Amino acid sequence: MGWYSGAMPRSARLDSPGVLHHIMIRGIERKAIFKSDGDREDFLERLSTLVPETKTGCYAWALMGNHGHFLLRSGPGGIAQLMRRLLTGYGVSYNRRHRRHGQLFQNRYKSIICQEDAYLQELVRYIHLNPLRARVVTDIGELNRYAYSGQSALMGHCKRPWQDTEYVLSVFGRSIKGGRRAYASYVAAGIAQGKRPELTGGGLIRSMGGWGEIRKGRKSSGERIKSDERILGDSDFVMSVLSEANERLDHRYELKSKGVDLDRVAGRAEEVLGVEPGTVHSKGRRRNQTLVRDLFCYWAVRELGMSNTEVGKKLGISQPAVGYAVRRGDALAKERGFHLLD
Repeated sequence: MGWYSGAMPRSARLDSPGVLHHIMIRGIERKAIFKSDGDREDFLERLSTLVPETKTGCYAWALMGNHGHFLLRSGPGGIAQLMRRLLTGYGVSYNRRHRRHGQLFQNRYKSIICQEDAYLQELVRYIHLNPLRARVVTDIGELNRYAYSGQSALMGHCKRPWQDTEYVLSVFGRSIKGGRRAYASYVAAGIAQGKRPELTGGGLIRSMGGWGEIRKGRKSSGERIKSDERILGDSDFVMSVLSEANERLDHRYELKSKGVDLDRVAGRAEEVLGVEPGTVHSKGRRRNQTLVRDLFCYWAVRELGMSNTEVGKKLGISQPAVGYAVRRGDALAKERGFHLLD
């Protein structure tokens, strides 16, 4: 069974600043996405730039032949901002290098929001044991020096300034040395556990043995169990994440119920910046034109919930350009106190 099923509709993304995500990427038709060390170095170079640029926390990662795992804390712009730029840029570079065309990754990446206090340690260990489970390396000593997982940085054999090793080691001990020693023992103890499906696919649903077992548990205990394939955590954590997501969704429905569409957003951006109607859709690069487009993109994406691709098509600009505009528009709105609704 793959990560994605064509028979099921896609669930909406759950994404907000400061959230812990277990990210998984896979090649289309399970084909290779890393054919050489050159590919892996290209990917890591992009990651090393984007992680600090997007203020994302990186705690664990492993690059395998046809897939990859990452444990990341989303920055102010959410995790999608990082992943979109990372995978798009790498995909273009990979295709050029290997003289191929078409999609590289299988559908969209998979992201599971994780309850930190319950799962951070386990996920760091699970992700970093991937090369050993797949026999890319032969033993724990080789894994500790393997360049293409975060294990080598945590064990002090490789410097990755963009990987937050201090935070992870602080969870295991009060000093770097003590934390590293405890972490090494913890990883070694996890080798015999093998694959951990409950860590890669839906929290309580899979860890309890599927919906059938959950229903049995409900009947026998009377407990209300909340679960979601996009979240890894206990019932209260799942409910809190969904509640926050629903609040954002409710706000978008409220805007739509008040007739706020793209035309209204454009008009509002032009109004607060005191520019001529139609400036949002003008092609110039004068400062007032740039500012109004930035504010328009910010409100369209963050308030109406439109994708960068949709907004880009409306303005005739690229998806990455919309991403940059959203960040500038966010800063502009905060600096000047602009709001979409009075």
